[in-house]
Amino acid sequence: MSNPPEVRRVEELTLNSSAPPGQVLYDGWILRLLRGRTKRSRSVNEVYASAVSLEEKIDYCERLYREAALPALFRLTPFSQPHDLDAALERRGYVRFEATAVECTPIDRGLLGEPEAQPMELSSWVEAVGQLRQSSIAHRSAHLAQLQAMPLAMRAVAVKSQGRVLATGLTILEDGCAGLFDIVTADEARRQGHAQRIVASLLRLAWDLGARHAYLQVKEDNIAARRLYAQFGFEERYLYWYRARPGEAQ
Repeated sequence: MSNPPEVRRVEELTLNSSAPPGQVLYDGWILRLLRGRTKRSRSVNEVYASAVSLEEKIDYCERLYREAALPALFRLTPFSQPHDLDAALERRGYVRFEATAVECTPIDRGLLGEPEAQPMELSSWVEAVGQLRQSSIAHRSAHLAQLQAMPLAMRAVAVKSQGRVLATGLTILEDGCAGLFDIVTADEARRQGHAQRIVASLLRLAWDLGARHAYLQVKEDNIAARRLYAQFGFEERYLYWYRARPGEAQ
């Protein structure tokens, strides 16, 4: 892929790179029901135009998530179908939260040196991410199962000091594009350039594997992270956000 991907293609890439082991396709919507920390893997994603009435579809999703003992969580984009879904959920009392920017950039080889972060075996890397995030054992198991089931090339890296993991990152590659994920730094190791080393290393690895464009997802209000990513040319392409019942927005 030599030209920048269209935003709808970027959205497909983000969905592919977060695909859980099991999901349900219902009238143009992808319903994901994987227990874990990542909201993309346990939410409704509206992709294509549909035929079933909107109220009937929302009822179906609520019932399915209730049976799975999960909160009904809807992930929306500017091109979610139908276009009045956001308003319909608001009328039902769903609150909007966690707006996230999807940012993209062509990979500039001139900004990248040799990778400074070290490669890690996937299961050990997932455990390290879980420790940094203080995730539950169940969330770590779900994270590993999701990645192991994914039929896409990926590379996991970490910055270490005296055998201890200080920062992590992951790239998942598809169609000449590299997604950057799980860029996490230990609290006591922040502001030491570790995240910058992770991003540079992931982009260099992605370049060597043939990727020429990259994307990532970052909370809209995370100004420090967005300034870091801007150093590598990342710019916002679109926002997505979630809606959930009050008390279930997490």
